[in-house]
Amino acid sequence: MIASTFEGGCMVLTINRPERRNALTHSMYQALDQGLQAAQADPACHAVILTGAGDCFTAGNDLGEFQTTRSVVDSPALAFLRTLANVDVSVIAAVEGHAIGVGVTLLQHCDFVYAGETAQFSMPFVSLGLCPEGGSSTLLVQLVGARRANDWLLLGRRFDAAEAYESGFITAISPPGHALIQAQATAELLGRQPAEALRLSKRLLREPGRPALMRTFDTERDLFTDRLKSDEAQAAFRRFFERKSDQS
Repeated sequence: MIASTFEGGCMVLTINRPERRNALTHSMYQALDQGLQAAQADPACHAVILTGAGDCFTAGNDLGEFQTTRSVVDSPALAFLRTLANVDVSVIAAVEGHAIGVGVTLLQHCDFVYAGETAQFSMPFVSLGLCPEGGSSTLLVQLVGARRANDWLLLGRRFDAAEAYESGFITAISPPGHALIQAQATAELLGRQPAEALRLSKRLLREPGRPALMRTFDTERDLFTDRLKSDEAQAAFRRFFERKSDQS
């Protein structure tokens, strides 16, 4: 489900479940977490690339698991996001197609984000009876401003690569199918930098906001757990699967 390759000092972690639009399961989060920790522990690794197989980055969390999960305390998803927020090795995302829910959340923790020009992004937490997670309620406002964060989070409005770039949410737009190529080019440039100085510099850039971000992680975790148990969320999940059943 998660394909891992390491070449030339760069680890590539590919979300590889195209038959389910790369929807993420507990075991996939664990594999991503382990990959990041291995990269962090390897002084020869200068970059990690996160990407998705096929024509989709990720449809977000597998909603089937949300129906049976009643707490996100110490969940594999939250453990992965915490690791992603705290590693010193540079992380680059290559996005093609759709990035939904946690697929957008995780991008806020990446150092570089490249998206194909046909990429589409959405954070439908509220429409699913949930709330922002993974630090989104802090990071999104910092990245794109309060007005746009309201639009994307409260209304759940889908936005495209052009808007994502104009707002400062992504680093650059690539021709369709070329986001990974651009990510690899950036990884190569990072590999030419002194390794220890590179990691230290990233740590310094992140450190001022880290305490507040970790508090946000905890607050969102508790509220998200409450929302998972709510009638609103469970009803939204049922409607989602009923629509899928009608379409099949």
